[in-house]
Amino acid sequence: MGDAVSGTGPNARAHVLVKPINADIRTNLMIATDRRTYHLELESVPSGYMAALSWRYPSDELAELTSRNRQAISTKASVIDRGLSLDGLNFYYRLAGDRPTWIPVRVCVDGRHVYFQIPDNIETTDLPPLFVLGSDGDAELVNYRLRGKYYIVDRLFEAAELRLGTKSQTVVRISKGAERSGFAALFGG
Repeated sequence: MGDAVSGTGPNARAHVLVKPINADIRTNLMIATDRRTYHLELESVPSGYMAALSWRYPSDELAELTSRNRQAISTKASVIDRGLSLDGLNFYYRLAGDRPTWIPVRVCVDGRHVYFQIPDNIETTDLPPLFVLGSDGDAELVNYRLRGKYYIVDRLFEAAELRLGTKSQTVVRISKGAERSGFAALFGG
């Protein structure tokens, strides 16, 4: 019987090594740690052995998962625009056309700006330029900026298109629909 350690620092793991030299022997083993005490019954058999034994602790796993989620939320959370309130947003824009990986997750307006939230998985994808469709249907480039995962357009419009490509373009049309505002629009109300 012996012990060993693998890993370093917070990833260090203690190992208890047990190797019986005869078959059909029995004993018990108590392992005391700073958090728990383990009582084991050991029995050697001639036909095989148990190569490893480990424990999982759901409460520890839940605490680690909760901590990772808090950290992910705090690092991903970003301010879209100063003074922007969910109650003042309207979600009446609708999407149509192609369904590329960069299709906006949601589109909303605060009365002065239009915001497009783009998916999280677009790091390796080219983002399309935005064209506003004029009253005659012609596409015009419009000023916008990217902040985090949001396009912010500094003017309102009836219809616009995100276009990517030259000969065979991928096109997502964004057009004004019926008014749905605030939290109800976000959560299906």
